[in-house]
Amino acid sequence: MDTEEQLRGWFAGRLPEGWFAEAPELVVDREEIAVVGVVPPLTVARGLPDLERSAALEGYVERFREETRERRIEIAREAERRFRRKVSWGIVVEGERVMFTTLSVPVMTRLRQPERQVLDTLVAAGVARSRSDALAWCVRLVGRHTDTWLADLRDALQHVDRVRAAGPDHVD
Repeated sequence: MDTEEQLRGWFAGRLPEGWFAEAPELVVDREEIAVVGVVPPLTVARGLPDLERSAALEGYVERFREETRERRIEIAREAERRFRRKVSWGIVVEGERVMFTTLSVPVMTRLRQPERQVLDTLVAAGVARSRSDALAWCVRLVGRHTDTWLADLRDALQHVDRVRAAGPDHVD
């Protein structure tokens, strides 16, 4: 499996200069590589009233998306062949994260009756359209309220990967 350092290096070499104000964030799991870059600030939006500023930023996002589409598709196809994962794209503009594409992956789980009742309550209350939507809502809620803990856990897992990679080769 490719390391995140290899992925970051490969994307750093493939992404056109000027797209992002800094190195993009790569969010990687087994199925997907999300490339999220901070775009340079939109100077014409400074000092505008809130409604105009919001519309200008929305236009900026759409312009970036359209102007980079062909190149993003080309880079994604190369990465998908090389790393055997789908590539999704997003940007951060003025501190707001906007995802252009994301992968939706089915996940199988087994739930006992009390857990299913939680999902059914969310569906009955109109919070979610289905059990699947309700489960995704629960995962987002937990993720939002445990960001620091999850970040610490991810850091610990990366440390384990580094220690494992530095260890002796397996002898059979």
